Amino acid sequence: MLVTIIAGARPNFMKIAPIIEAIRNAAQQGKDMSYRLIHTGQHYDKKMSGDFFEQLGIPEPDANLEAGGGTQAEQTAAIMVRFEKELLENRPELVLVVGDVTSTMACAITAQKLQIPVAHVEAGIRSGDWAMPEEINRLVTDSITNYFFTTSDIANQNLLNSGIEQERIFFVGNTMIDTLLKQMPKFQQPPFWQELGLKEKEYLVMTLHRPSNVDDAEQLKSLLDVLEQGTEQLPIIFPMHPRTRNNIEKFGIKLNNVKVVDPLGYLEFNYLVQHAKGVVTDSGGITEETTVMGVPCMTLRTSTERPETCTIGTNELIGTNPKALEKALEVLFAGNWKKGGIPKLWDGHTAERIVEHLCTIFEVNVVEGSTAV
Repeated sequence: MLVTIIAGARPNFMKIAPIIEAIRNAAQQGKDMSYRLIHTGQHYDKKMSGDFFEQLGIPEPDANLEAGGGTQAEQTAAIMVRFEKELLENRPELVLVVGDVTSTMACAITAQKLQIPVAHVEAGIRSGDWAMPEEINRLVTDSITNYFFTTSDIANQNLLNSGIEQERIFFVGNTMIDTLLKQMPKFQQPPFWQELGLKEKEYLVMTLHRPSNVDDAEQLKSLLDVLEQGTEQLPIIFPMHPRTRNNIEKFGIKLNNVKVVDPLGYLEFNYLVQHAKGVVTDSGGITEETTVMGVPCMTLRTSTERPETCTIGTNELIGTNPKALEKALEVLFAGNWKKGGIPKLWDGHTAERIVEHLCTIFEVNVVEGSTAV
């Protein structure tokens, strides 16, 4: 059985690494299973791509579609045109997509047009906010998926509510947590740790990328003002995309406690998160990692597709009002942040369960004459 695995953007890489490892392990045990890794090139700078492949032990892609850049429509079209050629030349039994980026949706559509079954890892998550491009990607992908691998009971219910049959839904857990737990012993102190005089639980980490937070001058300035004034003089480490850095310069925002650093690799960034007093973010994936590491997390959004990080984990959805951030920081510094727990099946064995299900679905057996034990 040949499985074509899609990686396009930074969040995908953490999700595919354990799946590749599980397929390799199945093959070593004699199962008739192999994979072909396709990088769409949706994210293509070194920190978004190369470093992650190296640090997570992901092999060089079998093909890079180099479809980065352009508008949403241009990128979707480029991925579909190039992926169609790839599938015609190397037709698999299954296309496996992960997450909710443009590549996820584009490759799922292309595969189905060629009547190749699609499996979606991290299926069924919903924010309810159609203004998010990711939400459109999720809805479209799940509407044409054959096999759904889910991270939570909430995702299961979302799929059932949309009419998906129970027998096509497989609750397996979270592959991103597989990667986190495996890589945790390898986390690396970032090079600026000594330079900035960072100490355990005596700094915050911030990540912002959503246009509503970083492209609006008043909003960005208000959020940064709260952080400058409401963190008891502790430094806030802000790995920043060049576009956001340009906005700060353009808007004339002066920073003191907020320390801007370049984007970090996986091992350095998660070292920073693991040892932080708290995290301020508008990302979804980081809320999962902070939940497992037990780090307080404040999410600057009005909706989340990962509600289990709030109901079970250490995350709080505080909205985009800077006043709400101010109150959340007061709770953190008063020592009253919730302890949180870890959602069911976020245990480091999700990819193994996915591959086991695929072997059952596609009746993958041990190859005759195999010497595997």
